[in-house]
Amino acid sequence: MPATFSEPIWRKPKAAPAFRSELSAGGTLDAVIVGGGIMGLSTALHAARAGLSIQVLDAGAIGQGASGLNGGQVIPGLKYDPEWLIGHFGQARGEALVAFAASTADTVFDLIRDEKLAVPFTRNGWIQAAHTETALKAAANRDRQWRARGADVKLLDQPEIAAMTGARGYLGGWLDRRAGVIDPLSYTMELARVASAAGAKIAERQKVVKLRKEASLWRASTQGGADLRAKSVVLATNAYTDGLLPGLAQTIVPLHSFQIATAPLPAELAASILPGGQAVSDSRRILVYYRKSADGRLVLGGRGRMALPSRASDWAHLERALIRLYPALSGIAIEKRWFGRVAMTPDHLPHLHEPEKGLLAVVGCQGRGVGLMSALGKRMANYLASGDVGQLPFPLSPIQPIPFHAFRQIGVAATIAWYRMLDAFER
Repeated sequence: MPATFSEPIWRKPKAAPAFRSELSAGGTLDAVIVGGGIMGLSTALHAARAGLSIQVLDAGAIGQGASGLNGGQVIPGLKYDPEWLIGHFGQARGEALVAFAASTADTVFDLIRDEKLAVPFTRNGWIQAAHTETALKAAANRDRQWRARGADVKLLDQPEIAAMTGARGYLGGWLDRRAGVIDPLSYTMELARVASAAGAKIAERQKVVKLRKEASLWRASTQGGADLRAKSVVLATNAYTDGLLPGLAQTIVPLHSFQIATAPLPAELAASILPGGQAVSDSRRILVYYRKSADGRLVLGGRGRMALPSRASDWAHLERALIRLYPALSGIAIEKRWFGRVAMTPDHLPHLHEPEKGLLAVVGCQGRGVGLMSALGKRMANYLASGDVGQLPFPLSPIQPIPFHAFRQIGVAATIAWYRMLDAFER
């Protein structure tokens, strides 16, 4: 099978609908949601269930962006551990945020179960693999904090992580059994299907080019000529954010996440590589993450070049990482290569903004978007329905563009190259 650069291995459900012309006809909507990824669709589903009139507008096709292109790891928590969150946000908000972060994977798997979504999944946990003593100490600290809160987690020693991953080079790690893996494209398409069934209108290829306030309402105009009025607008474009809301795109640094997928593994190899079906992220500065797919491939991802890829060699760093971890895979073909865009915020936290009443924006998944945005969408819908800002787990913050943003990506590219070199010395 020839390698391609345009499509992931993930598959749409057979009953996946198209939403090319589902536009609300006149009247005033409760909310227009710009962006049909996991955040936008989760908000739409729960808002429609709450009785609100909702229109989702996506510039492309549903599943075409990062929501359908990611690695499908469903990981609870945030980049920061509970004690840091409490110290940073204060006792009350910090504890509430820890509880919210702990629930994000449950939100996904409960939705798949309760709505009977046609989404391949395995919920056997996620391993944070440590390749240095420093990383192992951090894992022990994380384990202590989450176990104190009753989480189903476990610190792994070297023999245990070797048995669970089949990979070389780890000193130990941390297993979070609350986590799992899904087919992210199926999940995104199924979210769209149930949101539509709940009454939300979803329109593909409707790029919003202008927002303006008229009295107490918002007017959203699309490139195709649609003109919609709503009480609220939610910008759920994340790494695909453009100039629609001035300054918002300058609060994030968009990065490319590259992935490769092997051919289906022979039975003897499959039995020794991730035999329990867990997902893995490692502790390197430029980390790699990997899992097995429903059809028995090994899927591995990590940061890619800042420019758009154009040839197979642009994924060579991932192929080297694959063989470093699993030398036995050196003869297995790489059948798929693809990439998506992710958003990094300077403080590695999601940012929620409401610069004007009824104009809301969410950016920054930090690699945990499947669970985080599913759960955050439900809270955003509650806020739209009630007006109670306490429904939002993160505080609303002002839009603060990154200083010298135009040069930031150059700096990030240089940092990635430097970190990759340091990682190479820690083999």
